[in-house]
Amino acid sequence: MTGWTTADMPAQHGRIAVVTGANSGLGLVTATELARHGARVVLAVRNTAAGAEAARRIGGAVEVRELDLASLASVRAFAAGLSADHPAVDLLVNNAGVVLLGPRRRTADGFELQLGTNLLGHFALTGLLLGTLAAAPAPRVVNLSSITHKTAHLDFDDLMFERGYRASSAYGRSKLATTVFGVELDRRLRAAGSPIVSALAHPGLTRTNLTPRAWEHRGRLGRVIARAGLIATQPVERGALPQLRAATDPGVRGGEFFGPAGLFETRGRVTEARLSREAADPAVGRRLWAAAEELTGVSFL
Repeated sequence: MTGWTTADMPAQHGRIAVVTGANSGLGLVTATELARHGARVVLAVRNTAAGAEAARRIGGAVEVRELDLASLASVRAFAAGLSADHPAVDLLVNNAGVVLLGPRRRTADGFELQLGTNLLGHFALTGLLLGTLAAAPAPRVVNLSSITHKTAHLDFDDLMFERGYRASSAYGRSKLATTVFGVELDRRLRAAGSPIVSALAHPGLTRTNLTPRAWEHRGRLGRVIARAGLIATQPVERGALPQLRAATDPGVRGGEFFGPAGLFETRGRVTEARLSREAADPAVGRRLWAAAEELTGVSFL
């Protein structure tokens, strides 16, 4: 049974979709399918040369805009430019992510790089684009989670992981935080009576360029580990299906979470995924939201 595929995507004509990290991996597949189904797609990318090459490959109505989620100044500039040119945006796919298994690194604003990019950059972007999203007839925000969120824990006394830093744990925390954000965003949108739908997805274990990059710091051994890891992963075209369904299925409800159905949610057809207890906890959601507002200076809802 194949389940939901891109053949089930409705036409996207007349919709404007923003996809972060759209020049490779899951973002490229997502942007390609949205454009193929008629959307005007904004590739929000840090490397605009790579974005231009991706746009050439995708074809259709595609534009490239610079966005570095590790810089709040870049996020603000992107949001201002996009809102000026597109007063209504139908879809925001918060797809971009960084996974680094090397030494602790920081964003331009001093945040731990994985949390700063995966959560705080997208939190600020979503808040700054909320007005343009609300102006669309059926707006939607999709946040990309990970199965690693299920074993992670947020330490609010050390969100930036300054004590006893472990890169893999920091990544898991960042994806748990991203998941908590998507769920809390849904709660707040519902409470405000907003037409915006907040949905979530995760790709299971998927073959993207993040896998080899994560092990670059280990040299030759890292390359061996990365190649071995690719054997256990599913193709990126399949890994993108959960977020494509979250982004386009007309029946999606706020707070729905999609992922692969098979082998502990690592691969297979698209199904509703399970949140960890911490990700679903409203108290955690409120606390993380307050922290994100304070850290980014962006307040909404």
